[in-house]
Amino acid sequence: MDESNLIQKIAIWTLPVVLAITVHEVAHGWVALRCGDRTAQMMGRLTLNPIKHIDPIGTLVVPGILLLLGGFVFGWAKPVPVTWENLRRPKFDMAIVAAAGPFSNFIMALIWAILLKLGLTVGGTWGWFSQPIVHMAQAGITINLVLMVLNLIPIPPLDGGRIAVGLLPGPLAWQLSRLERFGMIIVLGLLFTGVLSWIMSWPVSALGKLIYSLVGLR
Repeated sequence: MDESNLIQKIAIWTLPVVLAITVHEVAHGWVALRCGDRTAQMMGRLTLNPIKHIDPIGTLVVPGILLLLGGFVFGWAKPVPVTWENLRRPKFDMAIVAAAGPFSNFIMALIWAILLKLGLTVGGTWGWFSQPIVHMAQAGITINLVLMVLNLIPIPPLDGGRIAVGLLPGPLAWQLSRLERFGMIIVLGLLFTGVLSWIMSWPVSALGKLIYSLVGLR
């Protein structure tokens, strides 16, 4: 990849990646607040200021390296703190709090798709303006759907794992929650063996088709 293409790729992907991860974390904190836990609010995490949420390794270094390698873009932010005991219905509410992140990514993918349609519609003489929007919107759709599907995998500490723990009967929930200490190791193992991309390819593709159809692009 030459230097100009590298700079262009970074310029296109940076905003969608930072927004996807930041809004995802804020959604967790906002729903936790609605469920009775003010921890994220008191710690200043209910803000769209990305500096409050960025994990230098997970938000910048890892996605940057994977982007340069042209492969699967994977990353994470500093988790929004949630105090289990403060939730009104701790077990069930924790599942709702966990689901808020992936749901926010679906909404953002839909917003990026609307911007994509706008960019394609105003093309022509507005090409100098619409082309960057089109490329950034395509990146925004991709990163949000990838983040959504990734987080819905039922392995703690991913959101899907927390949702499953919140919905499963006590003994099964406890058994699954014990995987949390090994969760990220499992996910990284799946990533570097290529299994993660294989697992996620169909759901991401199907959701992409849904998003495009919802805005009238397919």
